[in-house]
Amino acid sequence: MNVVTERKPFFVRDAVSYLEVIDIETGNVRTLAEFDHCVEAPNWTRYGKRLIFNDRGRINSYEMDTGAMTEIDTGFCTQCNNDHVLSADGTMIGVSHHTIEDGQSRVYVIPFDTGVPVLATPIAPSYLHGWSPDGGTLAYCAERNGEYDIYTIPVGGGEEVRLTFEPGLSDGPEYTPDGRYIWFNSVRGGLMQLYRMKADGSEQTRMTWDGRNDWFAHLSPDGRMVAYISYLASEVKPGDHPANKHVEIRLMPTEGGEPTTLITLFGGQGTLNVNSWAPDSKRLAFVRYKEG
Repeated sequence: MNVVTERKPFFVRDAVSYLEVIDIETGNVRTLAEFDHCVEAPNWTRYGKRLIFNDRGRINSYEMDTGAMTEIDTGFCTQCNNDHVLSADGTMIGVSHHTIEDGQSRVYVIPFDTGVPVLATPIAPSYLHGWSPDGGTLAYCAERNGEYDIYTIPVGGGEEVRLTFEPGLSDGPEYTPDGRYIWFNSVRGGLMQLYRMKADGSEQTRMTWDGRNDWFAHLSPDGRMVAYISYLASEVKPGDHPANKHVEIRLMPTEGGEPTTLITLFGGQGTLNVNSWAPDSKRLAFVRYKEG
């Protein structure tokens, strides 16, 4: 199995998981829940009342006030990976579901009030990471003709648009809160590093130069900060983001600058795949795994 195939699996692995929240000013960590299995990729709802996360292919929610957990109705999309995104208005969720016909990931959009999935990306594999603030466009990583690149497509259907053309893996596209830019990560410079481009794909600019392998830039709602997950270059290949590694969640200003380490933890794949900023831009949710 090659590296590119390994980077986007659908699997249920054994792992004791902790759903946690960190205050970015104090560094204080609050453990919300412990699981005897693998959960992944939390993100906050619009008003901060719930966390949405992947639980063995299904999408669950955690109530911040009560700790109650319930499964979200996603229709037949019950084989989801950890690439899911909420619409800015909070009425829909986009999921990356491994379809029964071929087991490959396709993006579906599901209104919360109906639970009925609508196919957005007929071509597979496709992995959702971004949703434009105006609600009209999805951004995703997709393999086409042996290359993984960044694409966009209208939510209501239409032709996909390829935005990256450099050789090697590009992944994790996410819109800035004003919709002007898309951040992503790419191996084009030798290591996996963060880049920023305009929403039409122009002006692709490298934003991290830290000698690490950096994945999944997540923009704070106030537009000031970027959070991402970072592996030591000596421990993983640039195109891979495995689980069960010592990793860092790092922060940097959106205009660039020296990153700082917020927390070091045992995690990786599943820890911070989607935007997990709280609406107040002061907290991050993430998943940690029990070492050993």
